[in-house]
Amino acid sequence: MWKLKIADGGNNPYIYSTNNFVGRQIWEFDPDYGIPEERAEVEAARENYWKNRFQVRPSSDLLWRMQFLKEKRFKQTIRQVKVENEEEITYETATTAMRRAAHFFSALQASDGHWPAENAGPLFLLPPLVMCLYITGHLETVFPEEYSKEMLRFIYCHQNEDGGWGLHVEAHSNMHCTVLNYICMRILGEGPDGGKDNACSRGRKWILDHGGAVSIPTWGKAWLSILGLFDWTGCKSMPPEFWLLPSFLPLQPAKMWCYFRLVYMPMSYLYGKRFVAPISPLILQLREELHTQPYNEINWKKVRHLCAKEDLYFPHLLIQDLVWDSIYIFTEPFLTRWPFNKLRKKALEITMKHIHYEDENSRYIDIACVEKVLCMLACWVEDPYGDYFKKHLARLPDYIWIGEDGIKMQTFGSQLWDTSLGLEALLACKLTDEIGPTLMKGHDYLNKSQVRDNPSGDFRSMYRHICKGSWTFSDQDQGWQVSDCTAEGLKCCLLLSVMPPEIVGGKIEPERLYDAINVLLSLQSKNGGISAWEPAGTSKWLELLNPSELFEDVFIEQQYVECTASAIDALVLFKKLHPGHRKQEIENFIRKAVQYFEDIQRPDGSWYGNWGICFTYATWFALRGLAAAGKTYHNCLAVRKAANFLLKLQLDDGGWGESYISCLAKKFTPLEGNRSNLVQTAWTLMGLLHSGLAERDPTPLHRAAKLLINSQKEDGDFPQQRNCWSFPEDLYDTLSKL
Repeated sequence: MWKLKIADGGNNPYIYSTNNFVGRQIWEFDPDYGIPEERAEVEAARENYWKNRFQVRPSSDLLWRMQFLKEKRFKQTIRQVKVENEEEITYETATTAMRRAAHFFSALQASDGHWPAENAGPLFLLPPLVMCLYITGHLETVFPEEYSKEMLRFIYCHQNEDGGWGLHVEAHSNMHCTVLNYICMRILGEGPDGGKDNACSRGRKWILDHGGAVSIPTWGKAWLSILGLFDWTGCKSMPPEFWLLPSFLPLQPAKMWCYFRLVYMPMSYLYGKRFVAPISPLILQLREELHTQPYNEINWKKVRHLCAKEDLYFPHLLIQDLVWDSIYIFTEPFLTRWPFNKLRKKALEITMKHIHYEDENSRYIDIACVEKVLCMLACWVEDPYGDYFKKHLARLPDYIWIGEDGIKMQTFGSQLWDTSLGLEALLACKLTDEIGPTLMKGHDYLNKSQVRDNPSGDFRSMYRHICKGSWTFSDQDQGWQVSDCTAEGLKCCLLLSVMPPEIVGGKIEPERLYDAINVLLSLQSKNGGISAWEPAGTSKWLELLNPSELFEDVFIEQQYVECTASAIDALVLFKKLHPGHRKQEIENFIRKAVQYFEDIQRPDGSWYGNWGICFTYATWFALRGLAAAGKTYHNCLAVRKAANFLLKLQLDDGGWGESYISCLAKKFTPLEGNRSNLVQTAWTLMGLLHSGLAERDPTPLHRAAKLLINSQKEDGDFPQQRNCWSFPEDLYDTLSKL
């Protein structure tokens, strides 16, 4: 059976940590673990998921829950409650449901104080990892038979009925993910017509029926070129000389969004090297299987800008295609020949220097999984036997997650985010006498997870921002500051600082809180909004140069409603508890942030969400931030408009439900059949409470609370439903309803 291990660094000499691996969560297969009844329970969960996979696409993340609940011998002892038709919700009923959820949630806490959870969903993450290990010859070493079995399970479980795979578990099929998952199945040992329910032949038919692999988007073209299934001349130019550009130019690495920058850094190295893996018999077979014409007859330059309509979320203007073609025509013929090839050599050295810097400062975790795999491959290309590559291999377990739907690759963990919001929810329950040890362990985790130092050396020349005092999305080792995670971590520490230390542990030193404030203040833009990772402010016209067809608004950093709201909430509390520290700056920050909310609110009263689905999510956050700043239904038009927006969307059963299509269409779209979603209902309920609706008309709130109470399961958990997150995190199915 599989077992989740916590804060375990193992005995690999190539792995190291800044805080003794606090927050690390890795899976291990132990053939002797578990009794027959437990193994049967796992198999039943897998079978149940398979039968219902088209009704509920996300997994319920059951394997680690089963493990933790058994290890802690958890048994729900608080009676279950229901609210009958026409029955009023009493304080006792609501409190009982809350206590049941709080006790269940506390039982899921890990030994180091954090809450584990799956942070996956996109279907383009796992295949590049498998491809990279196949190229480097480490696939069977890193992923023995049991791993391959579970990887294939995941691919089978998320194949759509039409034979393809979507961008994420809820999405329609597209070329990018269908090609990558087809290749992954073949590398993992399936034949051209193999796989469960003819997965390979159905996937290949989808690819060929939609124009073949030549119409895969830009990132897919790069991976196919690396494998030898495409030609680099058919890719948009990614010259490593980009990393030599001076800072005064409008287009320069420091002005790009960090995620985008760190994808193209190793990708440009591989492009500059024109690296192609050794051509194996399997690759020759795939050349025949993936294309609609003989491989050697494809005109690669003509398919450079070809993209399947199913993948074309961000269409490119003709001028952009001309720009990329011009870069190729006027640079590549020269940079590959003497004497200009000396410049290419220098550019590759500088690019590799940046890659090593990012690797070292994230303990070889890197900012996320897409970047991780590309950086690992670049290190192998540079030196297949070097320590850099070995250090990358040692950190691969950090990205692997296992559910009843198989092995998936996470974007990375969400340990800090889940833990901070979880602690806030538990603190709001006011059950200190019942869950004191849970609060103390969570506080200890926050204490040990705060980033203590800025990146090494001259970090600004390496395009990094300050991070001392911040909290990351995941764990301290990863090292990348995030504004809303910093704000939520700070708020938790402030709330816990006024509680008895014998119950929640000693409070964090003021100087460390001041460091967190410094990070937050540094990330506010001129318009009052706050960015996530690095200061925003780059000219928005640069977004027109975004070479990706799959993703919009990924070229430069921007401001986010959710991050701004979290920052306001934390700063208001900090100002109350530490009134003497940078008071005027904090007051100015809050005033500008409130104005930002008012300026970007949509005519219907909503805000667009980037990290959850979508208008429901962002409007909850905005109302939370406005309420913290002292804005009410009576003194703020934005609050009134937002409350009215949410109230108009309430469904007959008292809930709310919003489809992920809202994110794409940028217009509120209900779930199919006007169904409600419990997580989104909880978000909206909290948003309306922030608007002061309880004092004006509590009826809508009671209807929503009734739905939540009556949906609670026997053990105190809530049922898994559709994803609510742009980066799905199942843990909130319990957390949000607290």
